[in-house]
Amino acid sequence: MTRELERTVSEEGLEVLLVDVPAGKRPERLDVYLARLIENATRSKVQAGIESGAVLVNGRQTKASCKVLPGDKIKITLPRPPAPEAEPEEIPLSIVYEDSDLVIIDKPPGMVVHPAYSNWTGTLVNALLHHIGKLSEFHGDPIRPGIVHRIDKDTSGLLVVAKNETVHARLARDFARHSIEREYWALCLGVPKVTSGTVSGLIARDPRNRKKFAVSTKDGKQAVTHFELISSFGIASLIRCHLETGRTHQIRVHLSSIGLPILGDSVYGGTGGHPAVQSGKQKQTLANLLKVIPRQALHARTLGFHHPGKNEFVRFESELPEDFRLALERLTVFYEESVHD
Repeated sequence: MTRELERTVSEEGLEVLLVDVPAGKRPERLDVYLARLIENATRSKVQAGIESGAVLVNGRQTKASCKVLPGDKIKITLPRPPAPEAEPEEIPLSIVYEDSDLVIIDKPPGMVVHPAYSNWTGTLVNALLHHIGKLSEFHGDPIRPGIVHRIDKDTSGLLVVAKNETVHARLARDFARHSIEREYWALCLGVPKVTSGTVSGLIARDPRNRKKFAVSTKDGKQAVTHFELISSFGIASLIRCHLETGRTHQIRVHLSSIGLPILGDSVYGGTGGHPAVQSGKQKQTLANLLKVIPRQALHARTLGFHHPGKNEFVRFESELPEDFRLALERLTVFYEESVHD
């Protein structure tokens, strides 16, 4: 690799090569120049990349025959390598229910649901493949067999996983029709102005940060979250959420948009700087809480659906995990002391 070439990673996790054509460089065809500059690149592969739009010169697509000149800035986005198949791994699972059609898992915080480019191993799918052996191939995707729906890595709680394609298809249909009962509990900074309500609107990627999502007025997918106050603690609240839709980061985005970021959610404002946390004691309490639960305090507590195999409605519940319960205890003590001050 020469000094004029730098490797980096895009927001989407793709490898990117950045080239600054040095002063004094004689004009040369783009494909010839890149094939010579990039290790193990062939001219035919470079030409294919240029044709697909993966190569930009000064921010624009161009032809393989264009001449490279001093001062040109070239960006090459490399394709992802093919995804490997998920492999079985002996990882403990908390199984709430299991039959020949499906399995209900109580996922711990910190576990990724299925392999992805940043997490090929140690996921729920790896554990399920070891426990069950075979899952639904409804998606035709080797890295997420059986997965009907997902929850974030740091969210805990219930998921249903399909063992065969028929059950998977029917559950996917019910999720698409919003006929699945899903209740989440969230510990949020602040106290809602009303004891219950609904947040709705479009959710799209944040144009300023592609890793985040935001409520949008122009584009995105329609999302609806119903919320209800369970308890308030002065600086924080325990909120019950019911989902009509299941968009990426939906609850986190919706609660943050109404001034109730989830405790511990560093992406959407749940780690500090909230108007409800002003005094030194309040700030110290928040700091202590973040040591207890250093992740978003969000738990998928209830999951109900029409069981395709049994032809009846079933409902499952999950107890709050230890870090969530301990945070609630700390908040209760803080609130009682504040009332008596």
